[in-house]
Amino acid sequence: MAAAVLALMLAWRWDHRAIDHPPGVLVPQSPVQQAAGGSVFAHDDFILTRRATFEIRARVLGTERYRLGREADLSPLDLALGWGPMSDSAVLDQLSISQSGRWYHLRWPSAAPLAEQAIMGHSGNMHMVPATSYEAGILKKLRPGQVVSIKGYLVDVDTEDGWYWRTSLSRDDVGGGACEIVYVESVMVEG
Repeated sequence: MAAAVLALMLAWRWDHRAIDHPPGVLVPQSPVQQAAGGSVFAHDDFILTRRATFEIRARVLGTERYRLGREADLSPLDLALGWGPMSDSAVLDQLSISQSGRWYHLRWPSAAPLAEQAIMGHSGNMHMVPATSYEAGILKKLRPGQVVSIKGYLVDVDTEDGWYWRTSLSRDDVGGGACEIVYVESVMVEG
């Protein structure tokens, strides 16, 4: 029995290991968004407002799953994503990246490998709202180091009882409210 449990644990760790890349920018382009006109649609028990179309190709820096709370009912996964210099292993190898409580945390041992504004302007913690179980399945399998392309919308979220959650529309903001809420209509993994 113990051998079977150990084998399962090792298989899980292998399937979820980070993917290494040599130094160099993997994703040179920045995310693209355009105002979406504010159309409203229902998603389960939530009312979503399309704020902007959104397309991103980025390196996965981290994933964090959530199971409890209203946010988790809508968005069971956050992705820390990087593009430009934040997709370069030479930079990322000098950073410690973690996620918890819907936040994205970065640390470096002494001097930052880039200006802090460049680090924060080329990375983000994004709350993923899968449109269907198909997108949810792909998102759950993502591993740090993979390059992913995501298309959908940045959305604001409301409920009939007055609860709300707002998306960021900027890549340059930091702190509370700086995360994007991404309604994911398509996701493609590039290895």
